[in-house]
Amino acid sequence: MRTFTIDEHDLLNSLKSAIKTNIDAAVKAAKDAFPAWSSRSPQERSTIICKLADFIERNLDEFAKAESRDQGKTVTFAASLDIPRSVYNFRFFASSILHHTTDCTQMDHLNCMHYTVRTPVGVAGLISPWNLPLYLLTWKIAPAIACGNTVVAKPSEMTSVTAWMMCKLLKEAGVPPGVVNIVFGTGPRAGDALVCHPDVPIISFTGSTSTAQGIIERSAPFCKKMSLELGGKNPAIIFKDADLEECINTTVKSSFSNQGEICLCTSRIYVQTAIYDDFLQRFVDAAKTWKVGSPSDPSACMGALISEHHLTKVRNYVKKALAEGATVLCGEGVDTLDIPSENQGGYFMLPTVIIGLSEESTCMQEEIFGPVTCIVPFDTEEEVIDKANGVKFGLAATVWTKDVGRVHRVAKRLQTGLVWTNCWLIRDLNLPFGGMKASGLGREGAKDSYDFFTEVKTVTIKH
Repeated sequence: MRTFTIDEHDLLNSLKSAIKTNIDAAVKAAKDAFPAWSSRSPQERSTIICKLADFIERNLDEFAKAESRDQGKTVTFAASLDIPRSVYNFRFFASSILHHTTDCTQMDHLNCMHYTVRTPVGVAGLISPWNLPLYLLTWKIAPAIACGNTVVAKPSEMTSVTAWMMCKLLKEAGVPPGVVNIVFGTGPRAGDALVCHPDVPIISFTGSTSTAQGIIERSAPFCKKMSLELGGKNPAIIFKDADLEECINTTVKSSFSNQGEICLCTSRIYVQTAIYDDFLQRFVDAAKTWKVGSPSDPSACMGALISEHHLTKVRNYVKKALAEGATVLCGEGVDTLDIPSENQGGYFMLPTVIIGLSEESTCMQEEIFGPVTCIVPFDTEEEVIDKANGVKFGLAATVWTKDVGRVHRVAKRLQTGLVWTNCWLIRDLNLPFGGMKASGLGREGAKDSYDFFTEVKTVTIKH
């Protein structure tokens, strides 16, 4: 009998080689499919994309249940937001591609005319996160292929089931082989191989700021086009004239929806001193009514967090806050988590509200990405703008006031890519989406995505 010793270094190298081989094969398939797909008319591409949307919609319940099992969100949330938005992403970009125009100018004194043309870039590398898996994957695939690109997409290794399910519908919808290629694997291996591939000239990434920094460094030698949608530390600013009933209901949702695992969730709430005590009591009472339970329970407001590691990370933020002198008013360590016996041991956490933190504290500066929000009083408009802008992130903000003049003043000065007033998460996909500072580079939306996934060329003709 012979004994073989497995060298971990050799095993790792073999794994990396296998993943690189898969990426190379996917990129080659996309590159080979590009000439034919890009030469199709926008109308032809639009028709196929709409068929894909129809097939996903017909299987909405199946997709929603799979998304819930894979990610931990409630089936209700997936069925009402994730999957319908995935369908809409395809339909929206299938429609918008039909309505873009190019520019033309004349220089009569030189007998010249100038015009622009837009052409697809080529093979697009798309990397999407685990919090809204199909929603954010389709938000990238839809504009990329609508513009005539082919894609190699890597969903998160933690939530890849619905991406695999979508793959089964591509052929049925008439998407030619090689146009959409899904690769599975971790970010450091599959993601890195995709980012560094010389035949992938454009990268769209949604995820953490730290990961994006690595992507920028790794892709820099290739001068790739980049779109980066990153983290947030989003403030809600609540002035004393706000409609408190609507404000509290909405802010509870903006703080704890999808277990707080949305980059647009509210994690800092600034409340004007005159209404601070009233708001605090009513907000905590409302947060306590949010039911944490089995994701399949239609009455549950929150399901489970994505993993044990992430649950530990979020809980550690609460521990840090306590160490810094904060007070937890409800949730983690204060209230008892009551969930069915079959869910015991799952990665569940109660909506947690913290007060008594300084602006420099960890929980006020870092993205927690869980069901935790911090409430802080303020006195003046000037003061709260400084506090809201006092973090490295700049994705979104909400402002609650009936003063129209104040809305315009505050919105203009907030260093965020989006500002909602007296609402949250209402989106028009025609308009730009993206953040400032460490929250990203570039914008996504009808025109912005079209500009990103195409190259512009100026043609001059002398006559």
